[in-house]
This record gives sequence, C-alpha cells and structure tokens, in this order.
Amino acid sequence: MTTVRILLLLVGLALGGYGLTLLADLGPGAVREIALWALVGILLHDAVFAPVCAAAGYTVGRVVAPTWWGVLTCGAVCTVTLVLVALPVLLSPAAGNSSLLDRNYPVGLAAAIAVSWALLLSGHLVRRRG
Repeated sequence: MTTVRILLLLVGLALGGYGLTLLADLGPGAVREIALWALVGILLHDAVFAPVCAAAGYTVGRVVAPTWWGVLTCGAVCTVTLVLVALPVLLSPAAGNSSLLDRNYPVGLAAAIAVSWALLLSGHLVRRRG
C-alpha cells in the first residue's frame, strides 16, 4: 500500500510540475485570470455552497429515515455534479443556436439525472430485499 501511495504522489507531483510549465507559457495576464477564477471558486464554495449543503443535509437528516440517507446523498452529489458540468453549455450564447449545438442538452441533462436516480433507487431497493 505504501508503494502505491508513493507512486501516486510522484505521479501527482510530475503532473503538477507539468501544469506549472503550461501556466508559465500563458503569460502573466492569463495566470492572473486563472488565479482570480480559482479564488472566486473557493470563496463561492465556502460562502455559499458548503453552508447550503450543510443546511440541506441537516434538514434531510431530520426528515428522512436513516436507511435512505446514503441514497439521497449520492443522488444529490450526482445531480449537482451533472448540473455543474452542463452549466457551461446550457448558459453559453450558443445555447439558442441549433447550428452550433448539435443536440438538445437540457433533455440530455434531464435524462442523465433520471438515469442516475433510477440506478440509485433500484440498487437501494435490491439491496434491501437481498
């Protein structure tokens, strides 16, 4: 196990170094913009997203039976992740132009969310019966 951890650490350091060389090629203006986006992301997470998740978790924990907590938590994480990944496409100026986006992304997002929830719920029900 220690060998695997050391190997992962070395690979991570190598990839981090490679990323720094890519940043160095961009120039100071782009690096400032990247740093600003990273800072805004951290602040947005700590000031908005984390408290909302904590409040939702506390509320759901008081309302829902403990056997469903894992399913609901995993479903919420899947849903939020899918929405965050889809936001750049859904909010882009190209979203209203069908010649730029070749499929219906809102329907695709809804289908992905529905499939993930269906799998979670069916897995939970099968586990409870078995």
